[in-house]
Amino acid sequence: MLMQVTEQPTIIGRIGGPYGVRGWLKIESYTRPIENIFTYLPWLMKVGTNWQQVEIEEYQQRDSGRLLIKIAGIDTPEDAREFNRCDLAVSAEQLPTLTEGEYYWRDLIGLEVRNQEGINLGEIAHIIETGANDVMVIKNLAENGTKTLIPLIMDVFVKQVDLTANTMLVEWQLED
Repeated sequence: MLMQVTEQPTIIGRIGGPYGVRGWLKIESYTRPIENIFTYLPWLMKVGTNWQQVEIEEYQQRDSGRLLIKIAGIDTPEDAREFNRCDLAVSAEQLPTLTEGEYYWRDLIGLEVRNQEGINLGEIAHIIETGANDVMVIKNLAENGTKTLIPLIMDVFVKQVDLTANTMLVEWQLED
């Protein structure tokens, strides 16, 4: 069962494709650990250009680590294929409240980044998970479209985040 949703949700995973003959779907989780995705039910799914609430009939994690879901009313691989590569998301109210100094990536993307000399480095285009630490990709304001990579390490490179002013202050020098 699908219901229309109008707010902009937070993406937590993606459907990978059909699994088996009974309409199950493989999912890719963006949560850590990956099985935490199941703690955020109900989910929203982007079907076409619309976010819709989806009713999950069953879910499981296989010994291999593979995550699977069964959507209510989807009973064949052919029906399941319609949802291939659809994003999975939750509403903001479903996310845990963070403590001061903690941020969701979605809150940082789009912030204007300035260094301590007051130079505008650009805005955060996206964030990359590298394993050791996350890295911000700063889209420079220059016409050549260069990008600067800055480790997202609080109190080392990131000195201040002001969500109200939509800015971030970093300890970062531009190369000559």
